[in-house]
Amino acid sequence: MHGRLCDNGCMRSALLKGHLDALVLAVLAEGPAHGYSILTALRVRTGGAISLQGGSLYPTLRRLEAAGLVGSKWDAEHGRPRRVYTLREKGRRQLESDRGAWDEFVRALNPLLGTNLNLDKGHR
Repeated sequence: MHGRLCDNGCMRSALLKGHLDALVLAVLAEGPAHGYSILTALRVRTGGAISLQGGSLYPTLRRLEAAGLVGSKWDAEHGRPRRVYTLREKGRRQLESDRGAWDEFVRALNPLLGTNLNLDKGHR
């Protein structure tokens, strides 16, 4: 599948729906981050395939925080104040569950869609 997942429809944005929570949790598993750095990490780690705007990210972060999966606090250490998000233990458990579900999903669809992924090597 070629293309990009982004707010302006570079690729079917429906493919991203349902996975954004897990993607954000995965970024936060690497350490605390503010919104812009989460957006940047998603873009960089996907080679530009996922490029979102804050209007997609911030409602997700609020939902994850309300669910107790992430925490946040205001930080003004490096200039203007910004909210820094951290992954809570409940979020870490959810991420592991999401990763397992993703692996199952990819393994189930791979025979039908015929990709070149090597799923036996444990790559994510």
